[in-house]
Order: sequence, then C-alpha cells, then structure tokens
Amino acid sequence: MIKNNIIFYSGEILTDIVRDIIYFPAWWYSRGLCLLVVKLKRFLSDRQKSLALLIWIKNIYRPMYGQYDWQGMLISFFMRLFQILTRSLIMLFWLIISLAIFFIWLVLPAVVLAGIIYQLAL
Repeated sequence: MIKNNIIFYSGEILTDIVRDIIYFPAWWYSRGLCLLVVKLKRFLSDRQKSLALLIWIKNIYRPMYGQYDWQGMLISFFMRLFQILTRSLIMLFWLIISLAIFFIWLVLPAVVLAGIIYQLAL
C-alpha cells in the first residue's frame, strides 16, 4: 500500500511541477505583470503622498504663517519653489526606480534563460 501511495503522489507532484513550469511564462507576462504595475502605482502614490508634492504646488502663492507683506510673500514663494523642486527631484528618483523595476521584471526571465543556456553550453 505504501509503494502505491509513493508512486501515485510522485506522479501527482511531477505533473504539478511540469504544469507550473509551462504556466510560469504566461503568468509572468500577464497576471504577474499586472500585479506589479498595480503595486508600483500604489508605491508611487504613497511616495507622492509622503512628499505632499501636490499640496506644495497648490499653495505656492499662499504666504506662509499668514504674513501678507511683500517680504513674507517673497520669502514664502521662493521657499516653496525650492521645496517643490527638491521634492520633484525626489519623486523623479522614485519614478526612475519604479521604471527600472518594471523593465527588470520584463527582462529577467530572458536573462535567466540565457544564463542557463550559456552554462549548459560550457
């Protein structure tokens, strides 16, 4: 009875492994890619919220601390402009990181397959 179970379950396990290997490329470039894009969009949205970039842009002409004299307005404008430029550069950094992750996701299976073929050819 034990031998029959070993033969039966090893056949099931082998079938599952073969099916997973065959299904992997389809999942990687369809559902897996969609999940990655959703996660990257959420990541960039969270980074934008943490930087509050849109709030800084919206309030660029509003004086800080309620100082409506020309000196306060001038200092507030340039301070906010500096903040907007700095935060935009940080957001650009996160965008570049996200795009790099996306392109690595697209190329990674081909690189791994090429590495396997190269190692087998040696």
